[in-house]
Parts: sequence; structure tokens; C-alpha cells
Amino acid sequence: MAGALGTVGVFAPGLLRARGLSRWIGAERIRFWPTGATARQLDAIAGWGHKPTAARAREYAQRHGLPYLALEDGFLRSVGLGGQREPPLSLIVDGRGIYYDARSPSGLEELLQNDARLEDAALLARAARFRERLVETGVSKYNHAPDELPPELERDGGDGLVVIADQTYDDASVVGALADAQTFERLLERALDEHPGERVVVKVHPATVAGKKRGYLAGRRDSRIALMSADVNPQALLRRTKHLYVVSSQLGFEGLLAGTQVTCFGQGFYAGWGLTVDEQACPRRSRKLSLEQLVAGALLLYPRYRHPLRAEPCEAETVLEHLALQRRMFAENRRDWVCLGMSYWKRPFVRRFLRSPGRRVRFVQSTSELTRLPAGRELTAVVWASKKTPEVTRWAESARVPLWQMEDGFLRSAGLGSDLTAPGSLVLDAEGIYYDPSRPSALERVLQTAEFSAEELQRASRLRSSIVQGRISKYNLPAAEALRLGAAPGQRVLLVPGQVADDASVRLGTQHVGDNLELLRAVRQQHPDAYILYKPHPDVLSGNRQGGLHGVEDPPWNQVIGQVPLAACLDLAHEVHTMTSLVGFEALLRDLPVVTYGQPFYAGWGLTRDHAPLARRTRRLSLDELVAGTLLRYPRYFSWSARCFVSAEDKVAELARASGERFLPQRLPRLAIKASSLLRSGIEWWHLRGLERG
Repeated sequence: MAGALGTVGVFAPGLLRARGLSRWIGAERIRFWPTGATARQLDAIAGWGHKPTAARAREYAQRHGLPYLALEDGFLRSVGLGGQREPPLSLIVDGRGIYYDARSPSGLEELLQNDARLEDAALLARAARFRERLVETGVSKYNHAPDELPPELERDGGDGLVVIADQTYDDASVVGALADAQTFERLLERALDEHPGERVVVKVHPATVAGKKRGYLAGRRDSRIALMSADVNPQALLRRTKHLYVVSSQLGFEGLLAGTQVTCFGQGFYAGWGLTVDEQACPRRSRKLSLEQLVAGALLLYPRYRHPLRAEPCEAETVLEHLALQRRMFAENRRDWVCLGMSYWKRPFVRRFLRSPGRRVRFVQSTSELTRLPAGRELTAVVWASKKTPEVTRWAESARVPLWQMEDGFLRSAGLGSDLTAPGSLVLDAEGIYYDPSRPSALERVLQTAEFSAEELQRASRLRSSIVQGRISKYNLPAAEALRLGAAPGQRVLLVPGQVADDASVRLGTQHVGDNLELLRAVRQQHPDAYILYKPHPDVLSGNRQGGLHGVEDPPWNQVIGQVPLAACLDLAHEVHTMTSLVGFEALLRDLPVVTYGQPFYAGWGLTRDHAPLARRTRRLSLDELVAGTLLRYPRYFSWSARCFVSAEDKVAELARASGERFLPQRLPRLAIKASSLLRSGIEWWHLRGLERG
């Protein structure tokens, strides 16, 4: 729709802060605070709904005969309650009215009443799938609330709850629904009369819970009424609800999606179509809709959606899955964390990966500090896997605190961790850690036992193709030199990736061949005529870690590779030989033969030739199954540009963009790179502080 309008005028300063507003509106440009003299240059005026704050914009449009575009948050808005830190993912642009004001027709009402697309079978099938997924994931307008109902509302058996949806006082959606305070009183009395002797729950609006606005019924005290002031996910509440009473709350729409009986005392956008019990009639709404038609109109056709990472238009399903991912990660994180011995520079990104609204993430340097933590809430402890000590293990066992291990993921960043670059992927393992074969890890359990659906395997196949085509690896460093191969024509090229000398994966994952020189000599002994490429680990090349080979007499390699991207090395190799390096996994992604001399996570599944097989790995995996377990199920991914959890596919696309831009900071001196990383860490800490303070 971009460019359908020329210039659109706005008056509200907040609209100027809306990133990509012109594209959302469908305008070529935005003019702020237009004067009377510039009215002829405008095609429309935009303001926030029909609220008092948009009065100047509406008056200007009327005075100059310009169309007025009412803007409003869509029905799937964001993770949190909004504000500058939570930009909307869906936007309504209504040139006829606005959906919450039934005093005159809106674009949504016109669509639901007259649009022939609502008879299209393919659209209705899509709407049915969308509704099913929405209810399954619990995605709502705001998505920070937990699924757990307050203990006082939990009960065994019974036919469910009778729920009243309160709203904020004098909200435009109440006035626009032809309702007032007396309407809420009548609604309350009706609910009590129709359900004598039953619990009637008044669900307080999230903004009232947050202390931002007052409600109509939140202050009522009555023995027959239970006030639910705790914030809870709407679908979690609706699963326990048998009858819902509303004026015009969006909860009424969500009740319909959940299959709940809904009685409306106002003219909400979903009322009057034959799906609700209505106390007010709207003669304009004469069409009888199916639930799929209502979903198609209100969620698929009426709002405009923006991709959460790329700020470009997208389909409703993209936003739904993005919000579902945030909810799933919050649910997994819904515990109180205590992180042991984490470096200060790591703390902001660790907090992000563990964050869940309403829960705490604390950091201590040693177990002795744990006695000062508040008592009364169960803790889960986290330690960086390579820093796990017997002392920490003994403390966790004696305190009966679960001890989880954290480590970098396999698609990490555009830069080295040793340069203090924040990771875009981490793994959090409650059982072990992937590079320690002495005990099973959560990844090994998945690979050994999990059932992978056909859809998941197709997704894994597409992801692998994206990684290979995008030339993505763990660190994605820019090239500092060209790779010129000295092999003779027809000579077999073997790539041997070096590892950091004291790396935990070498220390724990090797038995007979335990350092880079031993590995190279073993490969040369087995392949005397091969051309051996030795690529030292990037951390070693940078000077940040130990493991370089210097002054070796009669070196067993033919060529040492410097600052060359891994993908370029894999392009030239016929085979990879490694102890436990992740390069072996990346070679498998590219269908290269891999020989292992240790016990890396990807060995033992029938995809590699192993010199030290692990007996407990008995399952034979396809490559797509290995990818599904390793990249789709095990890690968690985060975008630092959008500050949200993302899918593996989105992370690969983000890393590909960063690699394509050659990531200028990686060309700076090492101290400057680290200083830049520390600065970004400080900015992230500041942003988190603001987010947690609301």
C-alpha cells in the first residue's frame, strides 16, 4: 500500500516516533504540524482514533475538507502494555470511522457487513486455522501475562467461572459502545441474577492492574463477587469460563474465539452479528456472520501488520507466531533465577535470555552470597558451563536447588565472544551440556528419543539451505585475506579446524587425541598424500586465547589458513577431520564427510566416521533430524536490534545481513572492539532497567 497517498499530515508528537509510519499509512511522506497554507499539499490527516488527543487533527481535516485517517493499535499489539518501548506490531488505519465507536460506521463494520471476500472458502479456511492457533498459543493483544489463575479462583470440578470484563473509566471504547457507568451496574446485576449462588468474577483491566487507570467495577465489595486483580492471560481465564459478560472489552471477542458464551451490554465491534447475546441492537449490522467470517474480517483483513524484525508489512500469521514465541519463552523462564559467577559484561544479555515478566534474575559472584537472597521463593541456579565447579555442584545438591548450565549457541554472532560480543543464541541445559559426553545432555536426549514431525523436518531442511546459501557459521567474521589453495590438481583436500588449547569441549570430549598437533599428526599418518589445510580457531588468531602452533619441525600440514571465513574453507575441502570442533557440524550441513577423533554432540548418530564412538548413542539420525534437534529445539535465539526472542530462521537472516555489511567494528583494533562491546552491554543494561521499571 506504500505510496497510495502522497503527503499525510499529523499533529501528535508520538506519531513521529512511530518507526515506518508513512509505510504503514500508505503515504509517500509525513508532514508534522501542517499550517493552513500547506493544506493544499496534503492528501489526508492522521490522528489517534477519535480520542480527545486527536481533536486538533480531526478539526483540521474537517476545516480543510481532507480525509481523516483514524489510527489505532491492532488486536494483536505487542508483548507488553505499550508505550515507546513496546511499538505496535499491528495498526488499524480507518478512513471511515474507528472500530470501537459504534455511533457511526467504521471501516471494520463496513467490511463485516458488505465485503464479498468473507464468502471466499480459502480465506475462511485460513481464518479457522488462525483462530485455532490463536487459542492454542494464548496470544492476545498484550502478551506478558502468565497462564496461572490466582489460587483463590482455582477449584476442583465445577462447570467453570462466570466472568465480567471490567474496563477503564471513560475509555473511548465504552463511550463509543453507547455505554456508561450505569451500563456496568446493569451488567453486574444481570450476571448475579442469571447465576444465583455462583461465583461471579470481575476481571480487572490490565491497565487498572498496572495502576495506570481506574475501572468501573474494580472497587466493588460484595460477598457474591470475586475481584480478579491479578494479570492473567485471557485464554487461560477463558478456558475456565462458561459465561462471559462484557460491555465492549476485547475480552468478549477473545471469548468468542475460545467458544465461550458471551453476553454484550454495549455495541462492541463483534456484537450484533448473531454470535453474541446482545442487550443493544445495531440496525446497521444485519448480516449474520460465522465465527470464521468475523475472524477473517477483524484479524486478517482490517489491521495492518509489521514484521517484528524488518519493519516491513507482513501477514497476520507472522505476528501471531512471533508473539507465540515470546509467550513460550516467558513461560519457560517463569521462575526466579540466580546466576553464579557471571562476568559483568555478560549480565545484561543473560538477563535478557532469562527474562519473564514478574520474575527476578539475580547475580552473585559466589555461593556465600546466596544467604543474603530473600527467602520464600524457589530458585533455579544458572552457571556458565565452563565455569561450573565442584563447589557449585555441592552447594546446589545440599540446597536442593536445580543447577542449569548455560553456553553459547551454534549460530552465535557477527563477532567473537572473546571480544565481548553479545551472543544472539544461547543454550540452557538442565541435564548437562552438549560438549560434555561424560553424561547425557538435554540435546543428547532430544537426539536419542525425540519424534520429529514431517513439518519440523521440512523446516530443518529449509534452515540448513539458508545457512549454506547465506554462508553462515558460528561467528560470521569478515574476511581479512583471500584463500589461495596450493593443492595439486586432483589432490584430496582435508580441512583440520584448530581448537582453543584449554577449551572445555577438548578437555571433556577427547580421550586419545587431545590437542591440535596430535590431531594433525594423526590425520597426516592416515592420509600421507592428502593436502591438509589447518585453520586455527578464530579466538587463537585474534590473540585472545591460547592454542597456536609455532616452531613445529616438519609440520604435518600443507597450509595454515588465517582470517578467512569458514564457508570459504569448506568450499575447498573434500573432508573435515576434527576432535570436537563445531566446524564438523557445519561441514555436515554442507554434506561434507566428517571424521571425529573425540566425542562431539554430532558424532555417534551414523552421520560421521568416529574414532571414539559413544556406546549410549544408538539411534541412527538423518541430517534433517540432527538439524531439527540441534538448531530448532535446543538453543534459544535473540535479536539485539529488535530486543526480542526470534526463531532460528530469523537469526540466520539477521546474521546474513550483518555478514553482508562486513560488520565494521570487527576491523577495529582488539581493544577498540572490546570497548565497543562493553558500551553496547551498558546500553542494554540501561534499556532493561527502563523496561523493568515500566
